[in-house]
Amino acid sequence: MSCNDATQFWNERYAKEEFIFGKAPNEYLVEQASQYLQPESKVLCIADGEGRNGVWLARQGMRVTSFDVSDIAISKAKQLAQENQVTIECVLSDVDSFAWPENTYDAIIAIFIQFADPAMRGRIFQSIERALKPGGWLILQGYTPKQLEYKTGGPADIAHLYTENAMQAAFQNFNILDLCSYEKELSEGSRHSGMSALLGLVARKV
Repeated sequence: MSCNDATQFWNERYAKEEFIFGKAPNEYLVEQASQYLQPESKVLCIADGEGRNGVWLARQGMRVTSFDVSDIAISKAKQLAQENQVTIECVLSDVDSFAWPENTYDAIIAIFIQFADPAMRGRIFQSIERALKPGGWLILQGYTPKQLEYKTGGPADIAHLYTENAMQAAFQNFNILDLCSYEKELSEGSRHSGMSALLGLVARKV
């Protein structure tokens, strides 16, 4: 899918008054960020959509850059930031066009970025490793293959889903502090709602 096609695809989904993934942050992110991230941390949120996660991190005192391929999503993220009286830097970009500056971020957040096929996912994960500072944190959540049974969100293609073995292989140069597969009821807007098969990862760049 080209960048223009991706923009059109996501704009069609975000072109609603509702926040389709809700305004509350992802629960796994809240749990892990509260343990590992500090105020004033420089944080990058990948494909942050309508901004629910980036805005929450900014409310915790972090300096947040948030990018997404959808200009409609970015407008809604700015609206959400204003509602919460915080500032986030919003960048209109797809994952391949984003600059990924080297050794820059204290943390990178990757919550349900499962639009990425295996080739794109590999590029994203390499970019994450490059852009994190030594000692920087990655917090990631996604769906596992069992999600295909639940059908309560996420992609229909098994190649886009996460396994623990794949995460261990992708981040073998990191210290992995948490890697878990579990099932839980999600209530994240209309798009992530119901019992879900999830994977969570917290890893620290060596």
